[in-house]
Amino acid sequence: MGHELIRRARWIPIAAIAAVAVAACEDTKTVFVDVPVEVPVEVPRALFEEPPEGALGFLGYNDEALSNPTCAECHASIGAAWKGTAHASAWADLQNSGHAQAFCEGCHTVSEMGNAAEDGGWTATQDERYYDVQCEACHGPGQAHVVTGQNPPLVSIAVDTDVETATNGCGECHSGTHHPFVEDWAQSNHAKTGTYPQADLTRSCANCHVGQGALVAWGVQSNYVERDDDLAQPIVCAVCHNPHDATNEGQTRFPVETTIIENHLCAQCHDRRTVPDPGSSHGIHPHAPEAALLAGEAGYFFPGLDFSAGDLVPTHGSAANVGLCATCHVNMVEVTDAATGEFLVNSTGHVFNAIPCLDPQGIPTGEDICDFSTTARTFDACTGSGCHGSPEVAFTVLMVAGLRIETKLEEVHDLLALIDPNGEDPFDGVDPNTGLIDATDGVITAAEGAVFNASLAEHPGDGDVYASSTHNPFLVEALLIASIDALETEYADILNPPPPAQRVNREAQLLEVLQRAGIR
Repeated sequence: MGHELIRRARWIPIAAIAAVAVAACEDTKTVFVDVPVEVPVEVPRALFEEPPEGALGFLGYNDEALSNPTCAECHASIGAAWKGTAHASAWADLQNSGHAQAFCEGCHTVSEMGNAAEDGGWTATQDERYYDVQCEACHGPGQAHVVTGQNPPLVSIAVDTDVETATNGCGECHSGTHHPFVEDWAQSNHAKTGTYPQADLTRSCANCHVGQGALVAWGVQSNYVERDDDLAQPIVCAVCHNPHDATNEGQTRFPVETTIIENHLCAQCHDRRTVPDPGSSHGIHPHAPEAALLAGEAGYFFPGLDFSAGDLVPTHGSAANVGLCATCHVNMVEVTDAATGEFLVNSTGHVFNAIPCLDPQGIPTGEDICDFSTTARTFDACTGSGCHGSPEVAFTVLMVAGLRIETKLEEVHDLLALIDPNGEDPFDGVDPNTGLIDATDGVITAAEGAVFNASLAEHPGDGDVYASSTHNPFLVEALLIASIDALETEYADILNPPPPAQRVNREAQLLEVLQRAGIR
């Protein structure tokens, strides 16, 4: 059936006689009462005006106020939510920017930019009905669907990382030196997740390693081109961002301005195996524990400790850092030429590294391995939010935290090597020779708890920098001290028991950590 006309209800109040059934005891009788009601009267109205010549099926706005896209006549709830987004004011924002140029207009209107069309809309007609980034800017021309009711134009969530040749999707507009979101994202691990061997749509890994899987896990039922493809999409823009809804800042699907871990966008994936799992063959190694580290809840807490999960919370995980992960990992900064001061690029922070490596021009890259220095890396995320006074201060704090953790970590490694000398690598998760480190036996021994804490301590951050050094150095150092103490106590028959003075020193070390964290 065609959709040539839309019947819009006009409500007309009239006096009516309503019959109301009233039950009394076992008898039922009908009582007539005068009740004013409103009866809808259908008024036929054309659903859209014929688009101008050359529009190639793009419909655009359907009212003189240029506020209601034609698509929203039927998709009203989505259209209403869209009106709160930056897409809905794209044209006005461009005109008010002070630097509007004709070449910008294709991305601030309904045109072939952002969808599979090759022409049409604003580009072909310059008609004001195509102002703003309306539904068709991403979904493509809608006229055929409106007329026939068939084949709704589906958006593509795929991101073409070659922005020079991109002909569809977010990358056509969200790229370039002023907003290189796609160029930055393409260097990040988010752009590589779909290529992991285990990242197929039938495994739980897909919830975080496959774009389609993440959308399903988050309850997104929308249809799109790649939804049923066998080809796994990486964590693309539309996974984290909702193009239809601006409830959260940045149109993210979950807020980033919250210290409630369960609600935070990043924690939907970066809060996985945070404590040992005796039911998993990988269970004595953490997996994506970053959010729980910030909350002080990651690790193996040996019985009888002087602290518990949630006690050791660093500033990075406190209310002082309401953005949590995003404060450091999505830091946007303008990069200028060091010699001339001329503008180079607006770094969007979408490489997602907190202290990213820099290219020769000083532009952040997605590289993990480079010198650990204030010249090879940028510490803007540490200073721009007002947390640390200078890059040198941030560098020093990180170095000290890392060295303290490194010292304790070496002690744990040395003890585990003595406790489990038959294992080639006591951190491989399974050692059938001794049974002391065996992730398949359904129990967590002291040695396995120490393995988990050591793995947590050396959880990878940016290259050779431990993530634990920034996410929660207090907790990790305390857990390593506790691990050393537990190993020396539990396996005293294997190890040479430490002299009493060393044991007292261990207790003093732990007390110092707790005092620095402010809980003693």
